[in-house]
Amino acid sequence: MNFDKKITLAFTGASGAPYGLRLLETLVAANYQVYLLISSAAKVVLATEEDLKIPANPKTCSEFFTQRFGGKPEQIKVFGKDEWFSPVASGSAAPKQMVVCPCSTGSLSAISTGKSDNLIERAADVVIKERGQLILVPREMPLSTIHLENMLKLSQMGVTIMPAAPGFYHQPKRIEDLVDFVVARILDHLDIDQKLMPRWGYHK
Repeated sequence: MNFDKKITLAFTGASGAPYGLRLLETLVAANYQVYLLISSAAKVVLATEEDLKIPANPKTCSEFFTQRFGGKPEQIKVFGKDEWFSPVASGSAAPKQMVVCPCSTGSLSAISTGKSDNLIERAADVVIKERGQLILVPREMPLSTIHLENMLKLSQMGVTIMPAAPGFYHQPKRIEDLVDFVVARILDHLDIDQKLMPRWGYHK
């Protein structure tokens, strides 16, 4: 199958599963091929916040999300945390864009130090070293000095830090409106056309 572009998307153990799922849905709709990485903690969050129990096997999980979001064959490819031969582990094959949404502060810390102890951390490390576009979407409050120092360090490397902090000027009526606000901002930064939310000063 032909896809417009490829992107890596990671779910980690922060609260905010609806953001990640909605982003995945919009990327599929935009005809992106998505390399999806899901941490063990993220699986707990998905089950807790969305009552979503995903298959453990990466291939079965790929099929699960493809069916859920109406994707094309091979459009969503899930990789396990130790699949070191996957494309995202190498600068010669990894997509130049990656989003970690939601991004736990533990993952943020590991990425900031180049720990690369699992595939999510390694994939983020690859995007940084290849001078690609990495977007991290933390959902934590309050932020400690440790969190802020890690964010500053990553920002100085060119990483975009986008806290899941929806605005209210669009007069949201539903939780989905708040989720769409954050996802729309992520899509704007990825330069993907979106109609979820008008930019400030524009109307639908």
